[in-house]
Amino acid sequence: MIEQISGLPPGAVGFRASGQVTATDYARVLVPDVEAAFAMNRKLRLLYHVGPDFTGFDPGAMWEDAMLGVRHFSGWDRVALGPAVPWLRVATQAMSFAIPGHFRLFHDAQFEEARSWIAEPRPAEENGNK
Repeated sequence: MIEQISGLPPGAVGFRASGQVTATDYARVLVPDVEAAFAMNRKLRLLYHVGPDFTGFDPGAMWEDAMLGVRHFSGWDRVALGPAVPWLRVATQAMSFAIPGHFRLFHDAQFEEARSWIAEPRPAEENGNK
């Protein structure tokens, strides 16, 4: 299951995954929200929290996730991923070179830190102002 994380600033979207995540979860919740946010923002920030009760992605969900990332490859400003599941943490670390934008991996206990990082203004040098 995927549910929205509310209270994020404009230009940021957040989701929490729990249990088994399916392609239907992506189609009903994540993809429409991300596409709507991209319709209003050139760059987007993503907070994705995977709780300790997460059991896995079905193949269709993994495909939807990959396709969404590819469709908007250069559109990600910041990505904060907080997987509480050890195997997903290891897999993410191994593939982090392929994640566009500024990427940070957070522990489950650092959820509020991840939320703050997603919401904080970009440093002047990142905005092209020195």
